Amino acid sequence: MANILLVEDDLTLSGSIALALGSDGHSVIQAYSADEAEARLAEADIVLLDVSLPDRSGFELCKSIRSTSDIPIIFLTSFDEEADILRGLDLGGDDYITKPFRLKVLLSRVRAVLRRCTVEVPDMELTAVEQKLLEYLMLNREHFLTREQLLAYLWDSKGCFVNDNTLSVNISRLRDKLKEHGRGQIITKRGVGYKWTEQTS
Repeated sequence: MANILLVEDDLTLSGSIALALGSDGHSVIQAYSADEAEARLAEADIVLLDVSLPDRSGFELCKSIRSTSDIPIIFLTSFDEEADILRGLDLGGDDYITKPFRLKVLLSRVRAVLRRCTVEVPDMELTAVEQKLLEYLMLNREHFLTREQLLAYLWDSKGCFVNDNTLSVNISRLRDKLKEHGRGQIITKRGVGYKWTEQTS
């Protein structure tokens, strides 16, 4: 299941949603402000985003996220005017759910967005780390990811840490396999990071 970043400043509501998501098999990262959400974005596979946050609006946060990432975003908010819904979707939201809502409906919508946004990893023989690395790079295709973002994402649920040297080895091996199969390539930009592109040199 997915690592879900829940951005909701209502502690009671956040706790209820997190409990429901956890019961559905997901891991939940709770954030209570836009700044906290951005700091933990690299750990997530999908974002549930309230519009009314204490430091910035969810609309602003969505725009900021979309400038660097294609991660799925579902708005979860009491802002139910048509103009608000259109704004959220136009900014890059994948879905927009208005409060109040039924938790079963939320879980169904989360599963639907995850199905639509699932990355199709090329049929290659990959290690578990290589596959997870490629999935993350493809999810953020054409956008550079820093080494810190990649390392944070590759830290698995059992606490198995992928260190900096191991990351370099996995990127090198994955790059060779992509070249061998003609399945795009990993571009390195010194001082910035890495990105996957469908274009081959």
